[in-house]
Amino acid sequence: MQRMEMNHQANTTSKKASGTDNSASPHAERISTMASYEPAVVDKKTGLELFRDMTLGRRFEDKCAEMYYRGKMFGFVHLYNGQEAVSTGVIGAMKKKHDWFCSTYRDHVHALSAGVPAREVMSELFGKETGCSKGRGGSMHLFSKEHHLLGGYAFIGEGIPVALGSAFTSRYKRDAIGEQNSDAVTAAFFGDGTCNNGQFFECLNMAQLWKLPILFVVENNKWAIGMAHDRATSDPEIWRKAASFGMAGEEVDGMNVLAVRAAAQRAIQRARDGEGPTLLECLTYRFRGHSLADPDELRSEDEKSFWAERDPLITLENDLINNSLVKANELREIEKEITQEVDDAVEFALQAPEPDSKELTRYIWAEE
Repeated sequence: MQRMEMNHQANTTSKKASGTDNSASPHAERISTMASYEPAVVDKKTGLELFRDMTLGRRFEDKCAEMYYRGKMFGFVHLYNGQEAVSTGVIGAMKKKHDWFCSTYRDHVHALSAGVPAREVMSELFGKETGCSKGRGGSMHLFSKEHHLLGGYAFIGEGIPVALGSAFTSRYKRDAIGEQNSDAVTAAFFGDGTCNNGQFFECLNMAQLWKLPILFVVENNKWAIGMAHDRATSDPEIWRKAASFGMAGEEVDGMNVLAVRAAAQRAIQRARDGEGPTLLECLTYRFRGHSLADPDELRSEDEKSFWAERDPLITLENDLINNSLVKANELREIEKEITQEVDDAVEFALQAPEPDSKELTRYIWAEE
């Protein structure tokens, strides 16, 4: 379910300024009143792949919380629980090792969806040499050239210009160098708190001006750390901002992976066809605090309960079973496999070597 707009439209959304908004908030109302678009149609194989990817993201993050509270993992750790439909829905609709992905400080699940092995991601969180960033990046700076992950970024908005450069590269190779098969699309993920920053507006303008193949994916989870989204911006419907640039903009139920996948497929096709970028606002919710150091006391229990009932994993399971694509026992088997994969990743990371202190300054400068 989503709404789409490619031209200017008056904003009739009521602005509620309460910082303690609950299940009756504009955020929830927007999902319930969206125009109905058909969700993505998937076969059994694809449905199981989506379920597996989302389950891996959820179980991986749960294990991270366990390791953090046991004193095995250090630093700032921001988990993705509740938002899995966005990562799986967008990246699952793209071509891995062909298209490009740029993340935020909440980047573990984006990396997993892009194909970075769980062992490498977990090792990075433990600061080990076997990590995807060789233990130098940690939770907020995952990177993998092999899997076309352009990095996680600790400061909000940092990754958007990087993603823009990636999209420009794709277009330049085709138009200037003559590589006609250069049709890679870049997805830039960021949160609602980023959308009042200068990089956001500057990059949207340049992307539309040059018709770059990029998806600006807003993971609007209602809260920018402790600031309620509806209190922080004059127009809380972020997708409408696309109209200012003549850009395609869509709003989608970010708790429904099939809805996200359908919207992503449309945006990806526009990008590959040379029609330019899309601003995709995914209405979602994080089930945990901003980080594992956040006691999560600002959000009301009613609000958290409302969104817990929209768990994207449960929604997908119901869709797959109700459409007679899978049986419940098949999904339980996948969950067992994922549990083993995550446990293996932890054991691997614990046994992995620390970075060599003699290489302290390596990777600071480019190597020939």
